[in-house]
Amino acid sequence: MSYQVLARKWRPRNFESLVGQEHVVRALRHALDEKRLHHAYLFSGTRGVGKTTLARILAKCLNCETGISSRPCGVCTACVEIDSGRYVDLIEVDAATNTKVDEMRQLLENAVYAPTRGRFKVYVIDEVHMLSTSAFNAMLKTLEEPPEHIKFILATTDPQKIPVTVLSRCLQFNLKQMPPAAIASHLQRILAEEKIPAEDAALKLIAGSAHGSMRDALSLLDQAIAHGAGRVEEAGVRAMLGTIDDTVLYAILERVAARDAAGVLATAEEMRARSVAFDGALQDLGSLLHRVALAQAAPETVEAGGLSARLAALAKALHPEDVQLFYQIAIHGRQDLPFAPDDFAGFTMALLRMLAFATDERGPVQRAEKPVAASPRQAGFDGDWPKVANALNLGGVAKQLAQASELQRFDGESLELCVPPAAKHLAEKSFQDKLRAALQEHFGKPVRLTVRVGETGGNTARDRAAAAISQDAFVRDLVENFDATIVESSIKPAQ
Repeated sequence: MSYQVLARKWRPRNFESLVGQEHVVRALRHALDEKRLHHAYLFSGTRGVGKTTLARILAKCLNCETGISSRPCGVCTACVEIDSGRYVDLIEVDAATNTKVDEMRQLLENAVYAPTRGRFKVYVIDEVHMLSTSAFNAMLKTLEEPPEHIKFILATTDPQKIPVTVLSRCLQFNLKQMPPAAIASHLQRILAEEKIPAEDAALKLIAGSAHGSMRDALSLLDQAIAHGAGRVEEAGVRAMLGTIDDTVLYAILERVAARDAAGVLATAEEMRARSVAFDGALQDLGSLLHRVALAQAAPETVEAGGLSARLAALAKALHPEDVQLFYQIAIHGRQDLPFAPDDFAGFTMALLRMLAFATDERGPVQRAEKPVAASPRQAGFDGDWPKVANALNLGGVAKQLAQASELQRFDGESLELCVPPAAKHLAEKSFQDKLRAALQEHFGKPVRLTVRVGETGGNTARDRAAAAISQDAFVRDLVENFDATIVESSIKPAQ
């Protein structure tokens, strides 16, 4: 007896066994039970979410020999033949291979004839958006004046390509991608019936890799069973998918937080030795950074899902601005992989980019309960403005203003700064107001601030940081060995 793949064996045969599309099932059930039948239905959604399966169930509901119902019997001749794909009055068409107008006209010419055996002649047209314009026009006439015995069920992954004249004549249902938890739960039920042992962590990995598609999840499950010789275990599934566990991802971010370039690259080398899929690694890294950002901004939302000590430590070690930056680097790193010399190079460059652009601030700035008064000399106005600029309790553009400016004069009450013409956009009043408030908090007394635009003498916090960057041994190695270029506009002074 030949083996039947899980995706076919466990294909839902009624509304009760369909997973994750309750909003569509509820509407169809009410329509069927109340006999409010439309002549054309459109199911849209990504691949593997159940469009064709739903079409077959609806065809059974319409043609079941016990009568039109939302609960077909499943045992009559019509139900059995529809399930097996050999019901004469269920015509399934793949529009991707039947796009021409002549083929559509021939199909519609046959539609005028009464059903051979069933109550309705049901046409299921998959990937209907692939039809040509003339083929859509040919279909439109039938949709406008459909015979009583005809039902159209259209399925598409791209409804925007369907003419509005066709859309307006269909009852539209958008099928959602299935959440990983629902997929994992369904896989668990299937494996229990199949009497195949499985680890919960392995099923979560498969569910996550399916990206909302139950069909993809079942195909991966088939592969995992074969890979694990009849067992579905986390280690085997990770090896099959080329994914890594969270400990490696944590190690990467912990070493980035510690500015340990050698450690970061060593971890990447270990991943290459294990044949990790670097596209998936960057995706998982982005997911972890998302959790870190949530732990920083709203820890109560993460605690419900388990705020581990390691995640909490990362949330404290990384500055929120760095977390946002690293997330963007991971996302764009995935997009850039096809253009990299190879996946490993693209992955390591993304990590090196995180190190190159990271600030030296190891956590959110903590505001003092009460400002502590200090004299100008105690606070550094002995002329070391870059040191003070980095010490101010600032963020965003106001911080950039402080770091890009040069001290011109300070008498203890009035402070005058100069920004170069290239940074004149930083001198807006709103940013000056934030800088003035930070200065008053820093000194514990009111300070008058004046900011003008002009040439600077190279004594800003940004200038000092640029000098430090150009003299750094690691940066010099990158410039000499990889023909790298220092982008001065990206340099952020260390606090």
